[in-house]
Amino acid sequence: MDGTILVTGATGTLGRAVVDRLRPSGVPTRALSRQPGPDRVVGDLRTGEGIDEAIRGVSTILHAATGPRGDTELTRTLIDAARRSGDDPHLLYVSIVGIERIPLGYYRQKVAGERLVAQSGLPWTIQRATQFHDLLAGIFGALARSPIVPVLSATSFQPVDVREVAERLIPLATNDAAGRVPDLGGPEVRPMADLARAWLSSTGKRRAVLPVRVPGAIGANLRDGAQLTPEHADGRITFEEYLAERARLEENPVARRGAAR
Repeated sequence: MDGTILVTGATGTLGRAVVDRLRPSGVPTRALSRQPGPDRVVGDLRTGEGIDEAIRGVSTILHAATGPRGDTELTRTLIDAARRSGDDPHLLYVSIVGIERIPLGYYRQKVAGERLVAQSGLPWTIQRATQFHDLLAGIFGALARSPIVPVLSATSFQPVDVREVAERLIPLATNDAAGRVPDLGGPEVRPMADLARAWLSSTGKRRAVLPVRVPGAIGANLRDGAQLTPEHADGRITFEEYLAERARLEENPVARRGAAR
């Protein structure tokens, strides 16, 4: 093995930010994608096609690929290929804070994925993070298509900038396996209603914000802060700072092309 790092989901929000940081540092990097493109290796974790070739000879697999359906199967396919390679690459798995306490289907997939990684027999590291700024902005953008933006009542989030998550992952990927490492959270714990109003102000949209109480264990554990890690508020970029930067980039298409860096 030559120290090469394979990044799965390399064209996604997190994977792209990771690759943009690895390559200038001189670390040999393979960017895995289902679609052909410059400086990419082609492989599909849904079918397994191309994965054996993509993994061959790598020292570390940074697993940033994900999906709301089948996330566990993507991870199983990756682990099986890594075992077949005989190289025992270090597997770095990106996960989410609080998944074992919030019984959403996707979170159950992530819990199962963590278990697969820990039981894989490969050297492994798991990094959990809170929700990305981009995710909340996307949610608010979808909700704001109606005159009323519903938000979870009495529920806070701790959004983190994806670039800071990428920065945390680089030293983990270039060092020895460390098991479950400390969580990474954004700099502020904020009520979802406040975050929605910040997004609305940034975009110039006028909408009513309506808190809605979610019943059952999901709602109760979210209100209890299962998704938060205030003791690991290591991020620096606030949601307002992210929104202000995004607004500037939207006004400047040239700058926007390099924003992921």
